[in-house]
Amino acid sequence: MNLRLATLLLLAVLPFAASAAPKAAAASTAPVVGVDYVEIEGGKPFAPVKGKIEVVEVFGYTCPHCAHFEPQVAAWKAKLPSDVNFVPLAAPFGGYWNPYAQAFYTAQAMKLQPKTHEAVFKALHEERSLPIQNASAAEIASFYAKFGADPIAFAAAMNGPATAKAMDRAKTFIMASEVDSTPSMVVAGKYRIITQKGFDDMLRVADGLIAKERAAAKR
Repeated sequence: MNLRLATLLLLAVLPFAASAAPKAAAASTAPVVGVDYVEIEGGKPFAPVKGKIEVVEVFGYTCPHCAHFEPQVAAWKAKLPSDVNFVPLAAPFGGYWNPYAQAFYTAQAMKLQPKTHEAVFKALHEERSLPIQNASAAEIASFYAKFGADPIAFAAAMNGPATAKAMDRAKTFIMASEVDSTPSMVVAGKYRIITQKGFDDMLRVADGLIAKERAAAKR
């Protein structure tokens, strides 16, 4: 092969290689079933909203990993597009998990959850002003009183039927999604993220699954 022919062949190949490179890079970051996530047979969103893709974060206030994840997931949530519905779900795994799950659903019903969510993590894991174990309803209610709750009403609601119903509903979803650890994320009720590469990768997979659902809706 002479030099002129070799040069022409190289010039012909270069544009193809350049155009193929970004596609290959994009493909490599797409979530892989069985590696990054599992498909949930018969899975359904926890709280479906028409036209929105649901992302559920199953967490526990007493979980140190959830406390570490919270600033990162909060920043990620703040940048989500309008077609994504982010749903935090406190896991009622029993024992010392339950009082704070009860507090979460009580605060949610009283419209206090958005302004107390970060504060509960901080009180448990940084300030140590709330006990992780053996916390009473009255003790937790006195904390929420700082944010406008009536402590007597809050403590009563923690052990009331509405909170019990919310706990059961969360437990049903968590069991159906086969979530057994926190933090865990479930996208569109169909996909449970299983990546073991850290929080950054969990959010990368979530972004990819959101894109997958968005593309499917347009077909």
